[in-house]
Amino acid sequence: MLAERGCTVSPGVRLRTLAEVIDHLGANRKTGIIDGTEIRVRRTQGPGQVHLRQEQAERGQDHGRHGRERPRALLQPDQPGSCADITHARQAGLVKLLADGPAVEILADAGYQGLGAQTGGRVITPPHRKFKKNAPDWYEEIHERQRKAHSSRRIRVEHGIAHLKNWRALARHLGRREHMSDTVQAVAGLLSHQQTADLTSARQR
Repeated sequence: MLAERGCTVSPGVRLRTLAEVIDHLGANRKTGIIDGTEIRVRRTQGPGQVHLRQEQAERGQDHGRHGRERPRALLQPDQPGSCADITHARQAGLVKLLADGPAVEILADAGYQGLGAQTGGRVITPPHRKFKKNAPDWYEEIHERQRKAHSSRRIRVEHGIAHLKNWRALARHLGRREHMSDTVQAVAGLLSHQQTADLTSARQR
C-alpha cells in the first residue's frame, strides 16, 4: 500500500511513475536529477553458489556483495545484478519519455553520457575532456570549474540516496528479493512525505 501511494512532491501532488515525473518537471519547469545506487541483499542459496563464489574470487571481487540490486529511480522497480546506470535508464523507458515528452532538463553523472544525444540534449552530463594529455593550464581551469558547477547542482541526489539508505531495510536488505521493488518505493514514499511535511511546517512558521 505504501509503495502504491507514490512520492509526495507537494501537498496534494503524488507521483507514481517515471512518466508522471517527467510530465511534472515539464509542467513546472523544474530540473530533474537522476542517479543509481546499489543495495546489498541476502546471499542466495542454490547449486550455482560454489561456482559463483569461485568466479568472484577469480575476479578479485568481494564475496559478500555478489547479490545486489540497483534501483533505477525512486519510483521505478529495481533489477538484480550489477549493471550500468545508463542501461537501467534505457530499460526504464527514459529515452522515449524524454524524446516524446516536454522539454525538461535532467542532470546526470558521467555514467549517463550518451543519453544527451539520444534525448535532444535533455540529459546533461559533466563536460568531456577535449585534451587527454598535455592540456593547457587555461583549459584545466575551465574544465574543473565546469565540472564542479555540474557536481554542485547534482549534490541533492547524493543526499537523497543517503537518506534512503539510513533506513535499515535499505542499508542491507534481508527480506525476499521479489519484495525489493515495493520496499524501495515504500521507503521513498515515506521519506518524501516526511520531507514535504517538514518543509510545509517550516514555511508556516
